[in-house]
Amino acid sequence: MSKTSQAVAVLLIAAVSAVASSADPQEMRTTHVVDGIYMITGAGGNVTVSVGKSGILVIDSGSGAMSEPLLAAIREISSGPIRYVINTSVLPDHIGGNQALRRAGATFTGGNATVVGGVDVGAAIVAHENALLRLASSDLPTEAQPTETFYVPKFDLYFNGEPIEVFHQPNAIDDTNLIVHFRRSDVITTGDIFRLDSYPVIDLANGGSIDGVLAALNRLVDLAVSEVLSEGGTLLIPGHGRICDEADLVRYRDMLTIVRDRIRASIERGQTLQQVKAAKPTLDYDSRYGAASGSATTEDFIEAVYASLKT
Repeated sequence: MSKTSQAVAVLLIAAVSAVASSADPQEMRTTHVVDGIYMITGAGGNVTVSVGKSGILVIDSGSGAMSEPLLAAIREISSGPIRYVINTSVLPDHIGGNQALRRAGATFTGGNATVVGGVDVGAAIVAHENALLRLASSDLPTEAQPTETFYVPKFDLYFNGEPIEVFHQPNAIDDTNLIVHFRRSDVITTGDIFRLDSYPVIDLANGGSIDGVLAALNRLVDLAVSEVLSEGGTLLIPGHGRICDEADLVRYRDMLTIVRDRIRASIERGQTLQQVKAAKPTLDYDSRYGAASGSATTEDFIEAVYASLKT
């Protein structure tokens, strides 16, 4: 089977999983992406799992209410030690299972979920420094907060036989967003910078902006390499929705660019927020992105873009 055929098969399987998950949001689904990479849906945000000789690496940990079934789903993939949990943001549906996964894991420096040598050791939780600063002043238990942070543009490690690059993408959804690139497997986990179920939920109060989201999406377009006519090739695991390729990513990027430009033109004409809303700058796309439950409404999105551009 060619790489294109494999990619199409993966996308079809993921699409079926997405439909099933929308019927029962509590049902956990595991999809094999490629090599030792898996995607788990139904835990809140999508969860990426890498398994191999080094152990288990998990990207995002779902919501707190789904931590036990998520851990069970991971154990169905592999019984190896959970070494790392990487958080692509501080959103509750991406960090809620941190504590459970940390307790179930073991770092390379020794120990396990029990107290060893007077120190409680578990899986390492990796995030950007901004995430730790935000969570340290929250009610989140210390055990669920990041144990390893970085403030430079990129953090990398070699795990399960391949280089893994973790890029900080500032001022996107907020100031904590990470993109994770599995270089040998050619899989990218995007977090909520790219999602299929709604418009982006931009957190202006914590550094988010529409231009930052578009810069992050363009970064993803630069990293992704398609096989034929923008399809196949690099596979992307979005924050919510099915497995995608570069063509899906470009369509989402172009949609946001068009909406951004429409609202910017309205601002330049001196229109108020209410006038912009009345003009319905997202009308072409509302049937696809405007009705997702549990995410930003269309009005929320327009308000965030308007405020971001005005600022």
